[in-house]
Amino acid sequence: MKMETKNWKKIKDSVYGKKGTVRRDELDREFESFKIGLLLRKAREDKHLTQDQLADLVDKKRTFISRVENNGGNLTLKTLFDIVEKGLGGKVKISIEM
Repeated sequence: MKMETKNWKKIKDSVYGKKGTVRRDELDREFESFKIGLLLRKAREDKHLTQDQLADLVDKKRTFISRVENNGGNLTLKTLFDIVEKGLGGKVKISIEM
């Protein structure tokens, strides 16, 4: 029996539906939130800051920084700007795709 190799796009399409379906759009949004958390963690580590140090810089608790890094969801734009600009000394760039 020959097994068909599936790529990640085909797996997402078959399990979560095609792009534009509710379930697939939710997955894509959750993944983008997750990526934000990973990007923030990497930036913090590149600056050699602990979560406690970053939290102090942006007047948040370490547990909040941990939650953001593990899942960037429920993060307001103001807080994102504060973490990146005040805490990490960077700039936020946002794009919208249509």
